[in-house]
Amino acid sequence: HDRDSEFTWIIDPLDGTTNYAHGLPVFCVSIAVERRNRLEVGVIYDPNSDELFSAELGKGAFLNGKRIRVSEIDSLSRSLLVTGFPYSIAENPSSAIEHFIRFLTKAQAVRRMGSAAIDLAYVAAGRYDGFWEVSLNPWDMAAGALLVEEAGGVVTGFSGGAFSVYNPAILASNGLVHGEMIETLSLGLAPPPPGKGG
Repeated sequence: HDRDSEFTWIIDPLDGTTNYAHGLPVFCVSIAVERRNRLEVGVIYDPNSDELFSAELGKGAFLNGKRIRVSEIDSLSRSLLVTGFPYSIAENPSSAIEHFIRFLTKAQAVRRMGSAAIDLAYVAAGRYDGFWEVSLNPWDMAAGALLVEEAGGVVTGFSGGAFSVYNPAILASNGLVHGEMIETLSLGLAPPPPGKGG
């Protein structure tokens, strides 16, 4: 990053590294451009399916040059969701396991593919209705977040607050199931014990 430039390139040359290492064809290249802390361009390329997802701020989202839109599923019970687990899942950061179980019981189905960028691209294309994950890096989600927004979806933090690529938790959906997803993420999370909270 050139500190004198108003542009920041956010690049993941290989999202889905574990899949790639095992020969599982679910991985991609993700490139985003941020201008003055605002995502302006996002591109995700999946070489396995030869699918190029692209978005430009205010100009829509596309798959191989054709316009894409988020799904129209409006209830969590009919939703196909996707998530990912952090490498530190054994330590269960941010109650990731509880969230997963809760969505399993509320959604039609939950998938776990191993590439956050592809997950977000698929939400933008209407293949998934919602995505959530903790412990992500900016390069995991920058291009995908812009794709979802430009495809008519909604991207926030877990509690519905403003999204930032520098906050490791993301909730993205078609917008119609967003409220139910926020509610599910907030259920049963105990407050910190007295004296331990920040």
